[in-house]
Amino acid sequence: MKSILVAFVLVSAGAASVAGVSFGVPDDLASGLPRLGAGAGEDAVRRADEIPSTLTKQPRLETAQAQTADTARQQTPAESKPAVDESALRYFAARGDTARLNAEIARLRTLYPTWIPPENPLAVPVNEDRQLEEMWALYAQSRYADVRAAIARRQQDDPQWTPPADLVDRLDVAEKRADLVAASNAGRSEDVVRLGAETPSLLTCSDADVLWRVAEAFVKTKRVQRAKDAYGYMLANCSDGPVRVATVQKASTLLGYADMQDLIARERTGADGVKEFDAIRNDLARRFVGEGDEDATITVAPAYLTLVEKLVADEGLASDALLLGWYHLRREQNARAEPFFRKARAVEDSASASQGLALILLARKMPGEAEDVMYAWRTTSDQAMQTYLAATTNLLALDPPQKLDAKVLGRIAQATLEEKHPETGEQFGWYALAMDQPETAEEWFSQVLAWKADYEPAAYGLGVARLRLEDRAGLAAVKEAWAERSERIALLGERDTSKEAAPARRERQARVVRTEGRVPVREAVEAVALKPQRGARRAQGAVDCRTTRDPSGLPAASALSLGWCLMEINRPLEAAQAFEAALAGGGRTRSDAAYGQSLAYLRAGLTSDAAVSATKARLDRGRVAELQTAILGDRAVSSFRAQRYRETLVFLDQRRQFHAEPADLMVLRAYAYKNLGMRTDAMRLFEALGETGRQDAIRGLAEMQRERDGRK
Repeated sequence: MKSILVAFVLVSAGAASVAGVSFGVPDDLASGLPRLGAGAGEDAVRRADEIPSTLTKQPRLETAQAQTADTARQQTPAESKPAVDESALRYFAARGDTARLNAEIARLRTLYPTWIPPENPLAVPVNEDRQLEEMWALYAQSRYADVRAAIARRQQDDPQWTPPADLVDRLDVAEKRADLVAASNAGRSEDVVRLGAETPSLLTCSDADVLWRVAEAFVKTKRVQRAKDAYGYMLANCSDGPVRVATVQKASTLLGYADMQDLIARERTGADGVKEFDAIRNDLARRFVGEGDEDATITVAPAYLTLVEKLVADEGLASDALLLGWYHLRREQNARAEPFFRKARAVEDSASASQGLALILLARKMPGEAEDVMYAWRTTSDQAMQTYLAATTNLLALDPPQKLDAKVLGRIAQATLEEKHPETGEQFGWYALAMDQPETAEEWFSQVLAWKADYEPAAYGLGVARLRLEDRAGLAAVKEAWAERSERIALLGERDTSKEAAPARRERQARVVRTEGRVPVREAVEAVALKPQRGARRAQGAVDCRTTRDPSGLPAASALSLGWCLMEINRPLEAAQAFEAALAGGGRTRSDAAYGQSLAYLRAGLTSDAAVSATKARLDRGRVAELQTAILGDRAVSSFRAQRYRETLVFLDQRRQFHAEPADLMVLRAYAYKNLGMRTDAMRLFEALGETGRQDAIRGLAEMQRERDGRK
């Protein structure tokens, strides 16, 4: 009675022999290689780490063939029996290496179609050639260089000895496989393709890793169809379930959606009715929808979309919701995309989810909500910033204009100045005109032209602002510079241009829309910024600054006087340029220039620039304290608006070292306490301020009392 091992070997050998018939490389795969013939045998070579550590040496016969009791083999004519070296079968069977045993059987059947495997590979006669046995042992350990060296020594000692052809062939194939793997790991894709072509016996189902590497090399060398053929060959010929699943997984990372559908069509259904790729179908659906996110020309099958929708409902992952949101948004299916972006933000807010939702809101003409959604994520990428600035531009351009919260205007202005964005800067100018603030409008239009000198809409806006200010000389300067390039600028002040531009309509409508004070971005945080001439020594002689002048060519004293003049008519950005020119002077002039430039930047809302300017010259102690007070107060307000309440308190504490805290900043401190949960301190401060009659403190105290009563 045969042993269990023998029975297992028989079954495995039979299966491998049947598979070996179709192990040759198909024509469609071969066409991608320089030379790929029909299947040479399967190479049984594996890496050293795949060989069991329990392998022991066994002698083998070099050329002797096993005698078998198989009736069919006994009936085979003697003259038709091939000379087959079966010693490797005994070697692998003795070590329980069934993978290599099956591969060797498949290889031999491919080389010798009439050969029949022995029933018991362990019965193959033992090789009495000890040196040859050692060579086989080295080969089994993947020590191919040592095998070559052993062969060379044997031939040197015995010139008449010839190594077995089977050993030499197998050694050649093993070395080629090692070279192919090394080339693949090193990214030498052309070498991988070449080695595969030179060694077609490697390209069989018994060594799926080599086929995968060759297919990947095809993709990397821009021969995608050949890669598809390789994967298709594996799905058509390989029967191992894990190998087939892994083949589809690897292909999905390299091939496009359409090619993958052809491969998936080769899916097999088991006897239990389960399809073999069901275990990875969710991941495939995610990958396909993600590919559709990047390429709007791809139409993903509804079944995959439905599958991802089910994943969103069942697993609730933000990443799945984002896949569907972007897929529909790319196809302008905003109504279907919006719920998925909102779902993603609810689960895990991110730049991608916010950007997608903001784009939909912009399409729905809701720029205010889009700005609010994108503000926190605006700096995460260039695209995020572009989306945020698109929202700000559209928000300011609404007709009729909306009266925006000071906090919103402040943060929009900060982003506009940081990014030097002409479109939003221009819209700030028109918005200021709509709020009946032509001076601020003039500043914005001038600033935009400083960023982009050829931006005609800003030049036109500058002309309109100066027309509103009755600055005839300034308007004439704009017209002179732009008359040949812009007809509407050339006609400014000569006829009604309201029909030519929507901003002019806004200008007329805005005359009935008044606000107290200036647009918040131009709002001074301290009296020091509102009264820049305080403590400054003015140059002798009056200076006319209502026309645009280039201060770079002026003497330092004249540039200083021009700067103070510009501050008096509330043009701080131009004043900063004038003070910059005045910094070329020395002594008191340079000190006054640094002081004035700091004040100009404070009025323009550029706190960081103001702090830098204060260091450009030596200032007396009074001015240092004055500027530090203003700068720290501005930073406290900015931190509060950004909801960084602890940072707000730090700046307020630092400011208090230079100057007593005014009531408005005390209210700010109280709200910071409240938002940090320091309710006792907040109520104490609100109560003290409320007793002085401050309405904002009284409102804050009332809010806290209502919150307290509500908790009761």
